[in-house]
Amino acid sequence: MNRLLEIRTYRLKPGTLDEFHEAMHTRAVPMLRGKGMDVVTYGLCDHEEETYHLVRAYASREALETEQAAFYGSAEWREGPRAALVDRIETYLNTLLWVPAEAVDGMRGLNPPAAT
Repeated sequence: MNRLLEIRTYRLKPGTLDEFHEAMHTRAVPMLRGKGMDVVTYGLCDHEEETYHLVRAYASREALETEQAAFYGSAEWREGPRAALVDRIETYLNTLLWVPAEAVDGMRGLNPPAAT
């Protein structure tokens, strides 16, 4: 079965990477997973400083839109880690790709998040 990957890359404001990762690792990702989202990998990017990635997998474009609307519209997100993350983002880019489920599983093992 194929999966729709959302690859989100962030360019962070200078000097905010450690705080961003702390908020993502300890608050946002557990919340995303708790809401049933498939977080494949997240963490620092190897190619340049102050960049970060978040990769999620979905069954369809409709599932992506439904799950994200429910999550990002929730009071738990708005009153929780939202500010700790959004305030540190300079820019971000989303890319959507269809990939085999095996590719998603491979990404999980090759890109574990760094511990804080």
